[in-house]
Amino acid sequence: MKRIGCAVILLGLLVIPVFFALVVGVRQQQMAAPSMQTVGDVSGIPPRMLQAYESAAAQLPSQVPACKGMTWAVLAGIAKIESNHAAGHKIADNGDITPHIRGPLLDGSGVGGNTTAYPEGNNRAVGPFQFLPSTWESTGRDGNGDGTKDPDNADDAALGAAVYLCGNGRNLTDRSQLDAAILQYNHSQAYLDDVTSWIDRYNQLGDGTIRTNTHATGTAATVINAAFTQLGVPYSWGGGDSHGPTKGTCCSPSGKSGTSITGFDCSGLTLYAYAQVGINLPETAAEQAGVGKRIPASAGVGALQPGDLVFFAYDPGSDSTIHHVGIYLGNSMMINAPRPGTVVRTEQVWDQGYAGGARLL
Repeated sequence: MKRIGCAVILLGLLVIPVFFALVVGVRQQQMAAPSMQTVGDVSGIPPRMLQAYESAAAQLPSQVPACKGMTWAVLAGIAKIESNHAAGHKIADNGDITPHIRGPLLDGSGVGGNTTAYPEGNNRAVGPFQFLPSTWESTGRDGNGDGTKDPDNADDAALGAAVYLCGNGRNLTDRSQLDAAILQYNHSQAYLDDVTSWIDRYNQLGDGTIRTNTHATGTAATVINAAFTQLGVPYSWGGGDSHGPTKGTCCSPSGKSGTSITGFDCSGLTLYAYAQVGINLPETAAEQAGVGKRIPASAGVGALQPGDLVFFAYDPGSDSTIHHVGIYLGNSMMINAPRPGTVVRTEQVWDQGYAGGARLL
């Protein structure tokens, strides 16, 4: 078998069963770990928007290396005031928001809090972070790796906002510099007070490292935390090993090459996360299904526990057709490297092709 992204090569119609013994030095002692909560549930942030904020904060160092202190809470504070986290709008899996969010006419009338007329014609702020078109032109970023910069996409808008707030390299842990960044976004003391009050509330919810409605301890928490350290890392076909992201290989079924991208594919991410607790997984998703205690799809997602591997197949009844794997978080959520053009992220366990899981811990 040769590793090619998240799949295996099947030679003709010959299917060779491969069995792997789980020989690992995993300590079974249950160590203390932080309680796991759904920050979105506590704060009122839609999970897909929270994912966008986390991903943007994780990607920011590659955009503005000198910037310090950018967190999901800073971005959430801005988005809370600008659009109430896109409330009332549909947020697609790829981050696209419909219907589009449009602010009031920027004519200085005071409607929507705007007291300054902008010389850009009939202009309105756009998207969940309410960018002026001229600002987006210089600040917009492709946060979800699909090749476009769209202010109406949650991932793109969040990364663009992070870049804009950071300027040439602010230290946002310094409250005076954070205030200056927010005032740059909207030069209003009332706006500053509103945003910082929300940032402070979100900061009380923690650093966003783990988000699920269950509790994980010991090795399960270690695996999940290891995967979360890679949020925002690009997908790379064939990328990732036990040490972290790597250049990938060529090519995915759609012709996407990972040779120039440092990142993870789906099985590379799980391989890395489990290596942090001494479990050496095989390289492909289908092979990983042969490790540990298999949990059949018929048992439902409810049979999974945080830290379990979760699989997807072209034919859910045939493990040889498994093509994707993630790590289960709880509350029907997983962390995974989905496909070329995306980044490591959290999302709902997919209904389509769900092929059960495996328990290694």
